[in-house]
Amino acid sequence: MKKFLEGSRAVAEAIRLCKPGVISAYPITPQTHIVEELAQMVANGELKAEFVNVESEHSAASCVLGASATGVRSYTASSSQGILLMGEVLFNIAGMRLPVILTCANRAVSAPINIWNDQQDSVSMRDTGWIQLYVENNQEAVDFHFIAYRLAEDKSILLPVMVCMDGFILTHGIESVDIPEGEKVDKFLPAYQLPYKLDVENPLTLGPLVGPDYYMETRYAIQQTMKDALGVLPKLAKEFKEIFGRDYQDLLVEEYQVKGAKKVIVAMGSVCGTIKEVVDQMRAKGKKIGLLKIMCFRPFPYERVYQALKDVPKVAVLDKALSLGAQAPLAEEIKVACWGKKKAPKIISSFVAGLGGRDITAESIKEIYRRLNQKEVSLDFIDLKPELLKEKYG
Repeated sequence: MKKFLEGSRAVAEAIRLCKPGVISAYPITPQTHIVEELAQMVANGELKAEFVNVESEHSAASCVLGASATGVRSYTASSSQGILLMGEVLFNIAGMRLPVILTCANRAVSAPINIWNDQQDSVSMRDTGWIQLYVENNQEAVDFHFIAYRLAEDKSILLPVMVCMDGFILTHGIESVDIPEGEKVDKFLPAYQLPYKLDVENPLTLGPLVGPDYYMETRYAIQQTMKDALGVLPKLAKEFKEIFGRDYQDLLVEEYQVKGAKKVIVAMGSVCGTIKEVVDQMRAKGKKIGLLKIMCFRPFPYERVYQALKDVPKVAVLDKALSLGAQAPLAEEIKVACWGKKKAPKIISSFVAGLGGRDITAESIKEIYRRLNQKEVSLDFIDLKPELLKEKYG
């Protein structure tokens, strides 16, 4: 059924259809509307679940960890400093192989305090062991939550999944979205059944103390499972298309006018919509340009990215996050994907834009394509304001 909804409300509708038994979250802008809607659904009897009010994001993550460990489908959401406060528990959830789903409403990280969008929060959690999926629009935000639960609960995976959607741009943006019938969701997402759980009738230990003799093998197991997820996602994409009719290619990357392109931008999140518009405009003028949209950031689909870019002479990578003192995170992954290959792009330039919610306009995207005519750059910032840098980086 087509509905005209705010992104946060659309996500809440998707979660309702996934039927979690426990929801816990602490309010933080811009994710608050999601859990507000879910709390209202629980109060109205539209969703049979326990909504647990807690005193912090750390507690919210701990609550869904415990719920999942007892065999209950669980959900939480957060942003920015809240995601960072959850960090300790996020590592625990992944290490205990619990299929929790979290919506990250991407927002800049303080200081200075900034409530607007970039992707620094979720990117900073890339090493926790959580699978990370990034969405371009609110329809993807709805659909990727169904996919996230199905992937996380696959008995060959059993890892938590973070669905990342740009704060305000998507969470507070109103779009037409298709909210599917419950029967279709039930067909795609079976009832939750964890192969192991805390049970007084069958005691077991989760998350015990492990010494040097065993710890490294637990990390190896998660690393191998991440690789396995790269094979599961394309299968889920095919099944999703058969049931819901929407095609997300292989759920790893989306190639948009990449074939035959001379220049391609690589990006993830809502900015891909703007890039597509610029690609269409410039293609109409005879420019051979394209977009490679990254949907799955963890695990990173290195081989799939390489196959998409190997025939492209010039590549620009657009990050909305920065590894301070080093390089931009997505750009580093793209360089690794193409490094050492006989056939690879001649130029892979890294650009950072949109930090703290600064608008990335069509002109910003055109500027990136223009700069690709120059020599390769290791890190370049788009739309900086020189007048603010007159005093030494004050």
